[in-house]
Amino acid sequence: MKISPFRCLLQQPKPRGFAWMRLLLVPAFVMSGCDKPAAPGGPPKMPPQDVGVVTVVPRTVELVTELPGRTTAYRVAEVRPQVSGVILERLFTEGSEVKEGEQLYQIDPATYQAAFDSASAAVAKAEAAADIARLMVERRKKLAANDVISKEAYDDVVAALKQADAGVAAAKASLETARVDLEYTKVMSPISGRIGRSSVTEGALVTARQATALATVQQLDPIYVDITQSSTELLRLQREVAAGHIKTVDGGHATATLSFEDGSPYPHEGKIQFAEVSVDEDTASVTLRAVFPNPEAQLLPGMFVRAKVSEGVRENAILVPQKGVTRNPRGEPTALLVGPSNTVEQRVLKIDRSYGDQWLVTSGIIPGDRVILEGLQKTAPGREVNPVEIAPKN
Repeated sequence: MKISPFRCLLQQPKPRGFAWMRLLLVPAFVMSGCDKPAAPGGPPKMPPQDVGVVTVVPRTVELVTELPGRTTAYRVAEVRPQVSGVILERLFTEGSEVKEGEQLYQIDPATYQAAFDSASAAVAKAEAAADIARLMVERRKKLAANDVISKEAYDDVVAALKQADAGVAAAKASLETARVDLEYTKVMSPISGRIGRSSVTEGALVTARQATALATVQQLDPIYVDITQSSTELLRLQREVAAGHIKTVDGGHATATLSFEDGSPYPHEGKIQFAEVSVDEDTASVTLRAVFPNPEAQLLPGMFVRAKVSEGVRENAILVPQKGVTRNPRGEPTALLVGPSNTVEQRVLKIDRSYGDQWLVTSGIIPGDRVILEGLQKTAPGREVNPVEIAPKN
């Protein structure tokens, strides 16, 4: 039977003096201490907390790495004069497309034309002298056969003919030199491409093989993109390919796509042509060179781009949504999983890279594991939960 608080108070020893007033200051909860303890049994047991899980299923994924890159012209030709003279005319528009063999400048040809004419006359003179020597040999040959003249006299005319033929050859060589110099007064484009600004105008004096180029022609279709990748990543990729974890695509040639500096995509796909044979000592990186078609000339030399390089295909890859992975105090990636008895357990993961909104996991999770994605704040390792499967996103 429950004892009344007042009756309990009356059962206390009667205080003396003012000590009885202190009883009035005793909190009500002290008086309630006279109550008997509640019956054992406690609160009712809570049902298991619902958590959203996904079951890990291995997949085949194409690995793509995003790397910085710079565009470089496919071919570059600096136009320089091969002969000295005054520029009479510039025959192109700066920034336009030019064809291989198209004339760009005209150097004053007057002196070179005169030299060519003089060399032509020298050839004619040498050929005439050779004809006379040839006739002398034919005449002296008959006389030497009849012993009319000595053998020494015949040998002299034969030697004179050889000397005349040599003179003809030398004159023809001089004529060819003069012809080449005359042709060089027409400065031609060595390659097809887009020509830049001209460093000279009409009336400028230029010299043969000068250091300053008259103009520069660059071939932009196709165009190179030089991409830098760390040597560590390159070695890791080579090991995984050798171990069979990654299968290359497109016959062993990795493909690549580009995006501009503002994030917009480049419409054409390229291929990795080669990797540099040495590692940069300052950055510990390797340069990969890719070739991209550039028919619209959207890519210009020196542009900064982001290249997505296809490294290969990994089979039986384990992907875990990123929102299901957290970090422990040591910075290690962890995930909460639902065990066979619906008990929560924590695993430490080893992550390779991100793949969209998921992590590519190399250890810590196996196919068939159930990873908790929803209700992480309401549970902890060791608790019993009610797993609810979440439909995976396509």
